[in-house]
Amino acid sequence: MKVPVRVLVVALLMAATWGYLGLKSHAEPTPVREPLEQLPYDIAEWRGTREPDFDQQVMSILGVDDYALRSYWRPGGPAISLYVGYYGSQRQGDTVHSPLNCLPGAGWVPTAAGRRTLLVADSGHTRSIEVNRVLIQKGLDRQLVLYWYQGHGRVIASEYWGKAYLVVDAIRMNRTDGALVRVMVPLRDDGRDAEAAADGAAESFARALFPLLGHHLPS
Repeated sequence: MKVPVRVLVVALLMAATWGYLGLKSHAEPTPVREPLEQLPYDIAEWRGTREPDFDQQVMSILGVDDYALRSYWRPGGPAISLYVGYYGSQRQGDTVHSPLNCLPGAGWVPTAAGRRTLLVADSGHTRSIEVNRVLIQKGLDRQLVLYWYQGHGRVIASEYWGKAYLVVDAIRMNRTDGALVRVMVPLRDDGRDAEAAADGAAESFARALFPLLGHHLPS
């Protein structure tokens, strides 16, 4: 059976990543940043509440060093679930987990996947970022998910490019820290209007959130 070229490239990249990181394992610098607990509960017109902490079993699987798990509301809009997970080092096997690997374990099935480009404010300037957009379903419930990988001033949608930059930054800066940002919005029904409303809410929240992340996810 012929193995697709993309699969071979990904396998080689992953092998190179862990091979290099395993060899170059001396202590990393600790960047100055604010804990994610200090991420504001008031973001634009949204008001947030803290969700229950992950149990020890989930924490052992994630291997995350710091995280925020919140729900945000605004008048007349759907609830928005926010998860930000930060890894201080990814050398010892604790790496950023893709939602596409984690959500099926909770019973959610991806039904559509693509990318979106958002214009966001960053340090007084406007920049465009590319993020992943996924529709998931569990029974009759559907949700829209936006997520991206962030670290060292970059926003990356591709998990594979994220691994490549991980090696580059380990060589250049002796740093392998990074984070996953995930925004989830429930769809109120099966119509196109519900999907458009979820898109609007998720993108609006992501644009309001992004300028605040720099204090917690150092460049």
